[in-house]
Amino acid sequence: MAGGWSRFALRFSEFYGSILPDQIWVPPRLKNREWMFVPWGGAPPDRHRAFLDKPGLHSYLTSRSPHSCFHSTAYYTDPLNRKMSEKGWLGADLIFDLDGDHLPGVSDTDFPTMIETIQGQAWRLWSEFLEPEFGFKQEYVQTTFSGHRGFHIHVRDPNLMHLDSNARREIVNYIRGDGIDIQSALSSNSSWGSRAISGMDAVLNKLHAISNGEAGKTAIIDELHGILTTRAKSPKVQLKSIARARISELAELAESDDRVNRLRADHKLSVFGDVCTPIFWELVKGDSSVVMGAAGETDEAVTVDTKRVIRWVGSLHGKSGLQVTEFPLSRLDPEGANPFNPLTEAVAFGSEETKIRALRDDVVAEINGENVALSEGDLKEVGESLAMFLCLKGWAELAK
Repeated sequence: MAGGWSRFALRFSEFYGSILPDQIWVPPRLKNREWMFVPWGGAPPDRHRAFLDKPGLHSYLTSRSPHSCFHSTAYYTDPLNRKMSEKGWLGADLIFDLDGDHLPGVSDTDFPTMIETIQGQAWRLWSEFLEPEFGFKQEYVQTTFSGHRGFHIHVRDPNLMHLDSNARREIVNYIRGDGIDIQSALSSNSSWGSRAISGMDAVLNKLHAISNGEAGKTAIIDELHGILTTRAKSPKVQLKSIARARISELAELAESDDRVNRLRADHKLSVFGDVCTPIFWELVKGDSSVVMGAAGETDEAVTVDTKRVIRWVGSLHGKSGLQVTEFPLSRLDPEGANPFNPLTEAVAFGSEETKIRALRDDVVAEINGENVALSEGDLKEVGESLAMFLCLKGWAELAK
C-alpha cells in the first residue's frame, strides 16, 4: 500500500460522494452479479456482495469509498451465497483483458509507451481475431480502459454466455498461436498463414538489425527475449534454450541469404540448426499473435475463468487514481481518426500542485498533458492527478 494513502482515500470518498445514484453505470442483469471491494489499508477484500439497484450500490460507495471495485463476469441465481459451488451459475460474459505489464521490450516504468503499445495490441485482438475470425459482433461489445495498465473487451453475446472454460481456452490458445503449426500455416491460405508471412519478415528484419549492430540493438534483443520467455511458459512450447545469447546467434545465422532463401522455399527445413530454428518460429508466432500473457497468467485467466471478477466501469483504480472508463470500440484503434487517450480522458482529479519524492529510477509518466522523467530521490512539484498516480504506483511518495 502506498505511503500517505489516507489522503488518497479521502479524495476517493469525495469523488464517489459527488456522483448521483442515477449517474452510476451498472452491468446488465445487476441482481445476478456478485460484487467484490478492496478496502484501503490492506484489509481483506469484501466479497459476496450483491445489489438490487443503483441506490444500493451508491450507498455502499459513499459509506465505504473502497480502494478498488469489481463485479463478477458471471451471472448467479444467488450471488450472496458465500460458497461458489452454491451460487447457481447461469452463464458469464466473455472478457478479454490485455494488461501491459508483460509486454516484450517495454519497460514497466515507461507508462506512456506501455499504454500506447497495449492499446495497439487490444485493437489487433479485435480487428485481426475477434471480429474477422470469430465473427463477434460490435453490438455485443463494450470496450473499457482498465484504469491502470490495459484494456478490457467485454463480449455479451447471449449465444456465448454458456461457453465453458475449455471452449474459452480454445479461443485464447488460437489467438496466442498455441497448437498452430506455423510452418504448415505459411503454406496455406489461412488467416494464420497470412499473419505468419508478415511475422516472418518482421522477425528477419529485427534479426538483421541485431547482427548489423544498428541503434536500438539491445532494445530489440530485449523485445525478442521477452517474447521467448513468455512463449516458453506454455506447456505446448518446447525450446532447448531461451538465453539471450541464442538470439544473437540466430541473428548471425539469419545473415546468410542462402539459409533464408532455403527457408522461404521450404518452411520445414531446420536451416538455423536444432536449437535456433524452433526459437525462430516461436518468435514468428509471438510477432504474429496478440500478447495475452503466458498460460495461466492474468490475461488468459480472465477469459478462461467463468467465475472471475472484473473492474467496475466508472470506479477508481486504487493503484493509479485513474477511472475505469468506457469508450466506443472504434476509438480503440490508435491509428484511427479519434483514438481514446486514457492519460487525459480517464483522469478524475485536478492539477493542484503537490510535492513528491521519487522512489524509483527511470520513471516516465504522463497524466493530463503533464510529463515527468524521474530518478530515485528526485523532488518535484506536480499536479494532484500525477502525484496520486505516482504515489499509488509506488514510484513516489508525498514530500513535505
